[in-house]
Amino acid sequence: MSAVRHFIDLSDHDSATLTAILNEAKRRKEARKGLPKGVPDADKPLEGRILAMIFDKQSTRTRISFDVGMRQLGGTTIMLTGAQMQLAREETIADTARVLSRYVDIVMIRLLDHEMVLDLAANADMPVINGLTKLSHPCQVIADLMTFEEKKGPIKGRTIAWSGDANNVCTSWIHAAVKMGFTLNVAAPPELQVRPPVKEWVKAHKGKVHFMTNAEEAVAGADCIVSDAWVSMGDEDATKRHNLLKPFQVNSRLMAAAGKDAIFMHCLPAHRGEEVTDDVIDGPQTAVWDEAENRLHAQKAIMQWCLGKL
Repeated sequence: MSAVRHFIDLSDHDSATLTAILNEAKRRKEARKGLPKGVPDADKPLEGRILAMIFDKQSTRTRISFDVGMRQLGGTTIMLTGAQMQLAREETIADTARVLSRYVDIVMIRLLDHEMVLDLAANADMPVINGLTKLSHPCQVIADLMTFEEKKGPIKGRTIAWSGDANNVCTSWIHAAVKMGFTLNVAAPPELQVRPPVKEWVKAHKGKVHFMTNAEEAVAGADCIVSDAWVSMGDEDATKRHNLLKPFQVNSRLMAAAGKDAIFMHCLPAHRGEEVTDDVIDGPQTAVWDEAENRLHAQKAIMQWCLGKL
């Protein structure tokens, strides 16, 4: 890695770095028990630092958790949208990166075009965090790993099942499986399988990731089932996708096919009655609300790591 610590993909980092981020996220969460949301952390390690948040699409969890997280760490935030900037319109991404580097300490960007995020990072003198692209969602999966370990203990050696579209969140789960030493079964229709470069990366790194087309087979004995929306930002032909993904719905029958103490996770927003049924997302095996909360703590640890405070 360069001297600047970017957080673009989990595949960029070794297990020791990811474990350090996870441990700090857990520590930060524990330290805040009983504190009002608006009270900064006791140590405020990012006091005086400025986070620019750039969004090309709408956001709930990413926007609020980064904003609140930076404030709790003692810093301040600026919220921008693509429409408010010259981003890739009259100004190159490289020039935007150079200008932002003169104004702020760190940038979180949520932009579907992954190559543009890489271009921003390549030309920035401050850390760039991938808040979501069409190809990956690393911050979400750090929160997911944290949630799993809260509920089930160390994830190394465990089995996670993905059921549905093998999308950006799935790709970050694949990166995590290889780096953190757990088994991941990915069940998706043939038309919505993981991209070939990701499969090649898994093979090169000898990861325990299995690509399947049957949800029941994938969840057998799993400690956790993960799903996501069938139609996301940038997806087309919703009707076709719904028809392809119906057999991958996470319902009580599919949960019963997993381990008896399996938990359910979903990055949200959920389309109830599509990828997951109400009795699962609201049931005793759900972990989605802790998962959503943990975005805050995970991203605080990521920002600390990026700025050399971890």
